[in-house]
This record gives sequence, structure tokens and C-alpha cells, in this order.
Amino acid sequence: MENYNGNEQVRVKEERKKGKSLWMTSLVSGTVASMVTSSVFLFGGDFIDQEKNPVAGSAQTASVTQPDGGVTTQKLSAGTDSRDRANMVEAASKSIVGVVNLQETQNQNPFQQQSTESEKVETGTGSGVIYKKDNGKAYIITNNHVIEGAKEVEISLYDGKKATAAVVGADALTDLAVLTIDASKAPDGIKFGNSDDMRPGEEVLAIGNPLGLDFSRSVTQGIVSATGRSISVDTSEGAWTLDVIQTDAAINPGNSGGALINTAGEVIGINSLKISESGVEGLGFAIPSNDVIPIVTELIEKGKITRPYLGVSLASIEELPQYYLQDVPEAAKTGVMITSIEAGSAADKGGLKQQDIIMELDGTKISTAAQLRKYLYTDKKIGDKVKVKVYRGQEEKTVTITLQKS
Repeated sequence: MENYNGNEQVRVKEERKKGKSLWMTSLVSGTVASMVTSSVFLFGGDFIDQEKNPVAGSAQTASVTQPDGGVTTQKLSAGTDSRDRANMVEAASKSIVGVVNLQETQNQNPFQQQSTESEKVETGTGSGVIYKKDNGKAYIITNNHVIEGAKEVEISLYDGKKATAAVVGADALTDLAVLTIDASKAPDGIKFGNSDDMRPGEEVLAIGNPLGLDFSRSVTQGIVSATGRSISVDTSEGAWTLDVIQTDAAINPGNSGGALINTAGEVIGINSLKISESGVEGLGFAIPSNDVIPIVTELIEKGKITRPYLGVSLASIEELPQYYLQDVPEAAKTGVMITSIEAGSAADKGGLKQQDIIMELDGTKISTAAQLRKYLYTDKKIGDKVKVKVYRGQEEKTVTITLQKS
């Protein structure tokens, strides 16, 4: 993957009927060696200034003329006082941190040709959310792509203090990571809300560090544009489909790993991506909180996400050279081909062969590697059996495989 100075961009194909390719900007300020694109919904909140619009504060009344000529007084709906909103943001912002990715570089000593000197340099900055304190540690949630490849991770707190973080665990597919610092150095964690309760049109706020720590804990506003989106992304662990929330809240490089909060000050998403394409505005994405918490819990408990493992490398039919397709039946051209099999893996033990074309898993049609992973990781557990329908040359076969630990 190429590195870019400034805003790093990663090409992502969104699954649409027209197969349109879009540019998505990974929200890390600086250049990070190995970036993961994840789809995520961003929530923002619409502000109404009480002083400029008195209806937005305490309840107001209005006179309404009835059809018979009578007049009644109705109470107008009360909005949120802007000072209350500011108090909520001030409290929430203390739990938002800066995350600095430090990587090691080698510098040649001009006076000693055989030796080099190493130093840690900042290669990217992002954001993080203090999740909780437990047993003397403060746990911080961020995006995997913010800390991927880091030799050291530094945390910048709301009061300007800095702390070196330990990486508890990270997962490239879901683009989530958990860090820890000494709890005595950190404020309390922020409450996480129920992302399933969010609806299009609801107000949300994005808090993070756009363009680096100089703009730390910046707040932007918007609404939930859509829920239940699925976006295909390429990660360092392969193709994946992320379920995300879409928002028009302004997010920028450096916002990755920051909080998307509702008007109660609860985190309902972790900001991760935006679409950056000429003529496109207000298309940001955050990982829903209800997806975040189970992953974070497993990372804290186990240090990694354990998934069922098939043990194959795959390629979509359209990616293959024509000479591979000469003897492929027309019915098999919607599947994925096995390009290699790991010795001793579940696929190897179950009888799959190189150049088999996988068509179905348990009757579910498979046309991409992302679909195969999604089915295995979502619907299956380690030790489960899966029926794999394949084409082997001109012959259709079904084999039963017992899934192993990754």
C-alpha cells in the first residue's frame, strides 16, 4: 500500500449495483505505514443558540387561532439549552485522547559506515476514547489503523500530559484496538450508549483531533444520515464487510478512533472513515457502539479476536488470468477459487484442493472472499462443521469441514 504525506487515502470498493469505486480517506493525520479502511458511522448534533433563538431554550407559548375564531395557547416543544450542551461536551471531551503512532527509523552515522542509529519518529496521529478504569489501568479504544505498525504509542490527555501506552490487543478486520495507560494519569471513562436506538435524523457530535494535536478535542455537529450500511473494505487481514453508521458530521484526518456521541453525551460510534471524492460532501462513517463493545471485551480478555479458520487463500474469478478459466464451467464463474491451502488446516484435512472453486457454504452463495469470511466469522464457531460446495474441474462436489482455531 502506498504512503501519502498528509491525508492518507485508501481505495475502497463499495458494493453497489453499478460497482462504483470511491476514495475513502482514513482519518489519521500524517503518514501511517499500514492502513486499514473500515466502515464506520459518524453522528453529529445540531446546535441552536439559546440567545439567538429563544424558542430553543425553555418552553415557550404561542397563540393559535381556531376555526371558530377562538384563540388557544399552546406550549412549544423545549429544545436543549446551548449551555447544557456545552457542559455535556466539556465533560465528554475529557475522555477523548490523542493517539500518536511512533515508528522506528534507521539513520546512517556518517562517521561509522558499518553502524546505524535508530530513532522513533511520529508517523501519524489519531484519537481515542477512554472506555473504563480497572485494576489500576485506564483502557482506551481507538482504531487499529491508528496504531498499526507502531513501535511505541503515546497518549496525549486533555490536560496536556502525555503517557506511553501498552497495546492490549488489535483487530484489523473490525479496525479496533485497545490500549492501556496508568489509571492515575487518566480521567474517568465515558459512557457508551445503544447504537441500535439511533435513527436517521437524530443529532450527534463528533469529538476528536482533526489534523493532529494542535486541534485536539474539536467538536463538530451533524445528524445520523443512515444506519445499517455495509461497506466492503480491504484490510491487512484481507477483504471484509463492515456494518457502519453514516453521518454528515465533519470528520477529518486525525479523527480516527474518536467518539461519535448522542445528545446525552453517550458514545454511539467510533469515528473511522469518510469518503473523499470530488463533489462529495458529508459522507462519514463510524463503527456502531454495539459492534465495538463485544470486540473490545474480547480484546481485553484474550488480546486478540479468535475466529474459526478454514486455512485457504482465495481469489475472485474476475481476478484470475484467462488461462485459468478455460476449463471452468459457466455455473462456477460466480464463486471464488482456492489459490493455496495451508498444510494441516481445516481445508486440508477436509479434502479441499487447490483450484477448487467455492460456490456455497451451508447453502449460502459465496462470490467474494469477504462474503466467505463474513459467513464463517459471524455464523460459525470453532469446532462447527460447514458444508462446502465446490467445482473441481467440471465436477460439482460437496465436502464437510470441521472448522479450526485461527
